[in-house]
Amino acid sequence: MSRVLVTGGSGFIAGHVIVALLRAGHEVRATLRNLSRADEVKANVRGGGADPEHDLSFVVADLDHDAGWAEAVQSCDYVQHVASPLPFEGPENEEDLIRPARDGTLRVLKAARDAGVKRVVLTSSFAAIGYGHGNRAKPFTEADWSNLASPEVGAYPKSKTIAERAAWDFIQSEGVALELAVINPVAVFGPVLGPGAGSSVRIIRMMLDGHMRVAPHMGFGLVDVRDVADLHLRAMTDPKAKGERFLAVAGEPLWMIDVARVLHKKFGTAAAAAPRREIPNWVVRLLAPFVPMLRQIVPQLGILRRASNEKARQVLGWSPRTNEEAIAATGESLLRLGVVKPRRS
Repeated sequence: MSRVLVTGGSGFIAGHVIVALLRAGHEVRATLRNLSRADEVKANVRGGGADPEHDLSFVVADLDHDAGWAEAVQSCDYVQHVASPLPFEGPENEEDLIRPARDGTLRVLKAARDAGVKRVVLTSSFAAIGYGHGNRAKPFTEADWSNLASPEVGAYPKSKTIAERAAWDFIQSEGVALELAVINPVAVFGPVLGPGAGSSVRIIRMMLDGHMRVAPHMGFGLVDVRDVADLHLRAMTDPKAKGERFLAVAGEPLWMIDVARVLHKKFGTAAAAAPRREIPNWVVRLLAPFVPMLRQIVPQLGILRRASNEKARQVLGWSPRTNEEAIAATGESLLRLGVVKPRRS
């Protein structure tokens, strides 16, 4: 089988990509900013049902620095470039997100090209597709791009859009024989492999542990992380994925209160602290100047963005789990691993 580099090996999506690659028989090399996290990643991989002892190795590389990337991609057939900064709260300076996302992607692509890698699969985001268009009824597709001129677009959508456009520009002008495929997930839920959890998973964590007692009136598409990993593997080797981007979305978007309702239905008393009502938009706007997390979501209030998964289904044969399965798997893993200590309502 192939040797595959996975960037940002300690991340939520990357962990599941590593598990999927190992279970498919590939040899995996993962980048970390610090090798002290290698044992944690190995434990996560075991938790995901794969053996990390023989075909998983680690190398130090950082998106902010050139050092390490040539060694990281050496003798690799493919690269899964998953690493990118994803804060739960907006940064003080948007360049703190944009710079590592864009420059890090270009570092990986240049190193991959120079090493003779066949194809890079880039983890982009729906944030590079569906932002800055208001409350649009028509579902978004891979033909769409976020409108960075809109005031609704924050630092994270900017970083993902700029980084992905830079990647496509590089392939066209300097890529030579290197191929690129891009995955654009919506909010990624699903089972956590260890105590660390991704930003979207933190929503479920906050609902279950009582830190989110009311839900803002905002909506988003969902997808299970296991299906995101599966789509990454399909895009890595399928000839039809060359030069294409693929939306990873399970189905219709949900309002945040609907996510809480799934938790109540699935977990009963264990989800007693999850929201049962929405907080009015005017209250969110009133508190936003004093609460950074609320300030970030104000432009998203009342917006429900639909997205189509038809391309991934038709071109790559992808078949994702339902929204409800993704939410339930998230909650089950957080409770089972003791990441969440449920509170009474």
